[in-house]
Amino acid sequence: MTKGTIKVEHLTKVYKTGVKGLDDINLDIESGEFVVVVGLSGAGKSTLLRALNRLITASTGRIFVDGQNITDAQGKRVRHIRRSIAMIFQNYNLVKRSSVIRNVLNGRVGYYSTIRSALGLFKKEDYERAAENLKRVNMLEKYYNKADELSGGQQQRVGIARAMMQEPNVILADEPVSGLDPKTTLVVMDDLKRLNQEDGITVLANLHSVELAMAYATRIIGLKAGKLVYDEKIENVKKEDFQAIYAEKGDK
Repeated sequence: MTKGTIKVEHLTKVYKTGVKGLDDINLDIESGEFVVVVGLSGAGKSTLLRALNRLITASTGRIFVDGQNITDAQGKRVRHIRRSIAMIFQNYNLVKRSSVIRNVLNGRVGYYSTIRSALGLFKKEDYERAAENLKRVNMLEKYYNKADELSGGQQQRVGIARAMMQEPNVILADEPVSGLDPKTTLVVMDDLKRLNQEDGITVLANLHSVELAMAYATRIIGLKAGKLVYDEKIENVKKEDFQAIYAEKGDK
């Protein structure tokens, strides 16, 4: 099985309120793709990513990551599958009062017992790996800083370094540049693109910006009211295609 593949079959998520977050999604993502998910707020973009990582449980349907069915997995098996699926969050999801290096090492907890990870008993090679990952995102000089001393863009780059500690085959990025200034946005997106191209990691990213989607994606999918309404490789995408996805706004 090629690493970094995702297969989604008839995925539906219905909340207790009766609202459908996802409505019969079928999707095949190949190894090494950089897929950008676009759509209005509430279209189901975050729900899709969280379902792929089992942060939420789907109502019906199946998800296979590298051929393994994560929807049926339990206990240690879920933990094992999740090692290969890294998540980058809109709000960075760092431990604010912990150091940068400790936050990055937290990406390795799936490889340790609960007790060892809680006590911070990480191996020397993982400290070396963490320093190398910080260097890749130009954050090595912040090694000893507390996370809450960093700017938003710096925190997100620490989040990327933490994700890399999992040695993932897939990175799920949920609005990774939301709230960042334009220059920092490009830095973070360039980091993700470099990991995609140099390491062959499959990236699935939710973005609001059509311009960023066009600039970085190899494929764009569109969600609307929980339904998959658009799916094209970047060479076939036209800017006017987004009018149907963003129907309330149009695309002028």
